[in-house]
Amino acid sequence: MKEKVRIGIIGGSGLYQMDGVEDITTMAVDTPFGKPSDELIIGSLNGEKIAFLARHKRGHCIMPTEINFRANIYALKSIGVEWIISISAVGSLREEFQPLDMVIPDQVFDYTKHRISTFFGEGMVAHVGMADPFCPTLSQILLDTATDAGCCVHKGGTYVCIEGPQFSTRAESNAYRQLGFDIIGMTAMPEAKLAREAQICYATLAMVTDYDVWHESTGDVTVEMVIENLNKNVANAKRIINNIISRIPQERGGGISGTCGCASALKNAVITNPDIIPDETRKKLALLKEL
Repeated sequence: MKEKVRIGIIGGSGLYQMDGVEDITTMAVDTPFGKPSDELIIGSLNGEKIAFLARHKRGHCIMPTEINFRANIYALKSIGVEWIISISAVGSLREEFQPLDMVIPDQVFDYTKHRISTFFGEGMVAHVGMADPFCPTLSQILLDTATDAGCCVHKGGTYVCIEGPQFSTRAESNAYRQLGFDIIGMTAMPEAKLAREAQICYATLAMVTDYDVWHESTGDVTVEMVIENLNKNVANAKRIINNIISRIPQERGGGISGTCGCASALKNAVITNPDIIPDETRKKLALLKEL
């Protein structure tokens, strides 16, 4: 592909395609980390090239733990993506975050157990800063766009990412609340970590579908409940995506995008002596950082 695609959309449960995209082509991508969840859908939205990827594959046949997060992020990076908007279904751990609300989280707690969370290894070590796991610039643009669209959206909050695919026990749900977490889901990690290693600006639009199992006045979370509320919110999510495209800066660094360091996340992060990095590893990770 000659033309760089700057903006990537990763759709979660309930969002498997985007409306309003023109000149659509599909692209099968292979990466050094295997195949991504699905083909990339490339098209034009409001005059801007975007790439859409269904996180669970169209038809929803990949469990959260089975997602090849490294391949997904690498595939988007390989076509030039600099900004990723992640759409995610979440449960609420706070009374004020009601089903059908939206949240733009600013923190995440990784409670997963079986996922590979870095591109590095095999003779090359990097320690990337994750103090602020979501790009503040893209998060603010996402918040402003959702607000202007008339959605009930909350600024900030901590997303606890669990392994799944089962929902929480009642004891776990109440423990997460006591720890100060605000929303719960299964896919933010290691997606956010890998996006940071790939030096991509990454933010999440979290769509609240339920109160998990802690809320005594509502029924326990079920797939039927999640899907019903997701379907109600998908139209809002699509409208937000449609409206945000023109607000994303053409260049990172300077202006509004100067408030984040995502584009230089690997600066000084690699601590391995370049002279001893295996050639195969150097080649495998050259897309992320030239050494």
